[in-house]
Amino acid sequence: MIELIRANSEHIDFVDLVKQLDDYLKIIDGNDHDFYHQFNNIDVLKNTIIAYSNNKPVGCGAFKKFDENSVEIKRMYTIPEERSSGIASKILIELEVWAKELNFNSCILETGKRQVEAVNFYKKNNYKIIPNFGQYKNIQNSLCFKKELT
Repeated sequence: MIELIRANSEHIDFVDLVKQLDDYLKIIDGNDHDFYHQFNNIDVLKNTIIAYSNNKPVGCGAFKKFDENSVEIKRMYTIPEERSSGIASKILIELEVWAKELNFNSCILETGKRQVEAVNFYKKNNYKIIPNFGQYKNIQNSLCFKKELT
């Protein structure tokens, strides 16, 4: 059984999962890692979700306010042995519910083109590709997505 908890970026299990995510992204992003890493400080994240399976932390995600109407989904990660089990979708849905509770109307996010699993995951969860925003505007490896919350 998967249990989801709402927390903040100070929760030790969130911190540990993000360290695993960063190790993974160092490999995937290669020379681009330092550029992306500068935009992923977790100290600004007040809304995080941690997923547990049999009391073991297996996945996480977060959001931060982007503008008056939107949140930006950040730090989505599932440990390798639990991928393709639906955990990431549960985390993403809970983040969307939480954003709606706080009166946000949409979620946006950025992921790298090399992260094929992530790109397919967001498409499967009804996120639509949008023009790159903010610091990602002229970054060739970046794909930005948006989903309207109904």
